[in-house]
Amino acid sequence: MTNPVPGRGARFAGVKRDHLGAILRVVDARGAISRSDLGLVTGLSRSTVGVLVADLAARGLVLEGAPEARSGPGRPSPTVSASPDGPVVIAAELGIDGVTVAVVALGGTVTARERVEWTRGSREPGQVASEIAALASVLLGSLTPRPDVIGAGVAVPGLARTTDGSVALAPNLGWHEVPFGQLLRDLLPARTAVAVGNEADLGALAEFVRGAGAGTQHLLYVSGEVGVGGGFICRGQLLGGRNGFAGEVGHLPVNPAGTPCRCGSVGCWETEAGEEALLRRAGRRRGADLPGALEALLRDAKEGDRRVLAALDEHGRWVGIGLAGLVNVLNPDRVVLGGLFARMHPFIAERVAWEMERRCLAAAGTGVEVVPAGLGVDSALIGAAELAFESLLADPTSYQRGDGGSRRQGAGSEPGRDNRTEIGGT
Repeated sequence: MTNPVPGRGARFAGVKRDHLGAILRVVDARGAISRSDLGLVTGLSRSTVGVLVADLAARGLVLEGAPEARSGPGRPSPTVSASPDGPVVIAAELGIDGVTVAVVALGGTVTARERVEWTRGSREPGQVASEIAALASVLLGSLTPRPDVIGAGVAVPGLARTTDGSVALAPNLGWHEVPFGQLLRDLLPARTAVAVGNEADLGALAEFVRGAGAGTQHLLYVSGEVGVGGGFICRGQLLGGRNGFAGEVGHLPVNPAGTPCRCGSVGCWETEAGEEALLRRAGRRRGADLPGALEALLRDAKEGDRRVLAALDEHGRWVGIGLAGLVNVLNPDRVVLGGLFARMHPFIAERVAWEMERRCLAAAGTGVEVVPAGLGVDSALIGAAELAFESLLADPTSYQRGDGGSRRQGAGSEPGRDNRTEIGGT
């Protein structure tokens, strides 16, 4: 009698888990796709894809549809898509002016959302966590049947530790060393894993998976609001750095003769490319309603206000200066502009391109596209959902329909997890 190979069953289970994850990642990122195309993308045989899809369907994660019509030889291949009755996550984007909470399904489908506005300034972390939990409860209660919630993801405008969900620093919120993931976890249903990430990192994640960065391998995402944040994806991985704090591009020194920054330095990029700098150049008062002031400014730009257009042109100069430095360092395939940068893109694109052409090394800058975010204002929100789904995508075998993810830890709840988030396909 032949002795069994030690560990063979465990290795087989690991291979199956990885293959299931590969299939589910493609469906999550691409939407409805034929079985034959799944095989081409993943490199798996047609029969293997069929077995894996059947497994995922039995778990309630995907749905098979009618075969695509085809004119060539061969059997028509059934389509595979994320199940509309499958698990969901709670996604929240925390901003300076308020919080947006949504229920998001696989494939990035937002099934319900709500936003609460507030006055800019310091916010008490416990109050914010309660706001998110209350909004999530209302949204989930509005859905019939009530979906299976497997986790939550939060995008914050600050330095977030992916290892434990804490916020090390969010100066515009007045937060320092806040265990926000735990605060929110205590208010959500039992065993709901909570993942917390930097808003620009999560914007990069979403744009890479399903937005303007889809199809690239080296993506730079830069978002402008009160400050300026950035996220960089290299070979399908989000660059996090030692503590997950990489991407604080708003504090690149660009103007030694510039104005003081909130960080204590002088002439940081966000002092020249942030919202307040734009309003100052346009001669607009900041006031209490900064979002309203920016809306009015962009509206006037569309109507041809010369002073506003001149301010936007100067703003584009500083955006281009910062981007040129980042392109020289990071050498991306594409630059995606999010937040206010995306909204002002039509007015600054020419000046940004001119500055980058002057300042980028030819070898690094040639062929680099600069485009607005494909997901618009939802980039960080969808990225928060992707972060919350990560543990499911990594190991679909841990999920059974209706278990609420109770047997699985989510991103941000694993002690010792490193700060690189694997987000590539196969």
